Amino acid sequence: MNSATPIPSIFDTQSLTALKGDLRKGDAQALKATAQQFEAVFLQMILKSMRAATPQDGIFDSEQTRFYQEMLDSQLSQVMAAKGGMGLAAVIERQLSRPDAVIAPDNEKGMPLLSPGRFMPLEPAQRAFPLPADKAPPLLPIESSPVRPALPPISAAGDGQAQAFVNGVWPHAAAASQQTGIPPHFLVAHAALESGWGRSEPRFADGRPSHNLFGIKAGNNWQGAVVTAPTTEYVNGVAEQRAERFRAYGSYAEAFQDYAQLLAKAPRYAEVVASRDASSFARGLQRAGYATDPLYASKLERIIGGPTLRTALAG
Repeated sequence: MNSATPIPSIFDTQSLTALKGDLRKGDAQALKATAQQFEAVFLQMILKSMRAATPQDGIFDSEQTRFYQEMLDSQLSQVMAAKGGMGLAAVIERQLSRPDAVIAPDNEKGMPLLSPGRFMPLEPAQRAFPLPADKAPPLLPIESSPVRPALPPISAAGDGQAQAFVNGVWPHAAAASQQTGIPPHFLVAHAALESGWGRSEPRFADGRPSHNLFGIKAGNNWQGAVVTAPTTEYVNGVAEQRAERFRAYGSYAEAFQDYAQLLAKAPRYAEVVASRDASSFARGLQRAGYATDPLYASKLERIIGGPTLRTALAG
C-alpha cells in the first residue's frame, strides 16, 4: 500500500525553507512538492474569489470570522493540492521535469514560495494568479467605478529597496502586532506608504534620520526630540506644502513602539485596532483622521495587496 502524501501546514515555516534547498539540488520529491504549492496558491485564489462573491453581512459574520476563514481556506487549498486537486500540479511537474527546463538560481528573480512565517491573506485587489512581471497586464483596482477618481501612481520601491526595508522593519512590526492585534504586514505597508519605503522619513538638518516611519507629528504633549521637515497636507482636497514638526526617535524599534501605543491608547483608533482586513484597516485610519489625503485609504490598500510588498515578504 502506498503511503499517503504528507499534507503541509500553512504554519510550518521550516518545510518551505527546506523545500527551496532540495529543489536547487534537483530532488524529484521537492519538484513534486513545489508543483503542489503552485496549485495550492491557485486554489486559494479561487476560494478567495468564491468567498468575495458571497454576501458576508449576516449576524454571524465579522472581521474576526473572515480572518479565520481565510486561514482555513489557505489550509484547505494545501489539502486539496496534496490530494490531487485539479491536476494542475501534475502538469507543472511534467513541465519542470523536461530536460530543457531551467530553475532560476537564488540570485535571479523568480516566483518565490510564500513563507508562512510572513503569511499574508490574499486581498481583494488580487483576484488572479500573478504572472511574471514582463507578461502581466496592468492590474486595475477592483473597486474602481466611473464616479471614483483615478488614483495617482504610488512611488514604488525597487525590488532591492523593498526587500531591505521589509527585512529591516519586520521584527519591529511583529512586536507591534502583538501589542495591537493588527496583522504585521499591514503595519509594514503603512510604514512604507508614510516613508516611501524608508527613503523619505523626516531628517535633521545635518542629515541624521529621525526614524519616524509613520509621519507622526510632535504635538504639545510630546516630550522627546523633534525634527522639522516639509510635508504635504490637504485642505478642502487641495494639496499644500508645509513645514511641520515631527517626532524623532532613537531607533526604528522606538518608532514602532510609539506608533503601536498611539493606536492602542487613542479612542479614535479603536476601529483600526479591531480591523483584520486591509480595507477596514486603511479606511479606519482615514476616518480617524490619521492623514488629510482624500485618497489615503486607497493608496494604503494598494500597497497591502500589491506585488511589491508580497514579493518582499516572500523573500
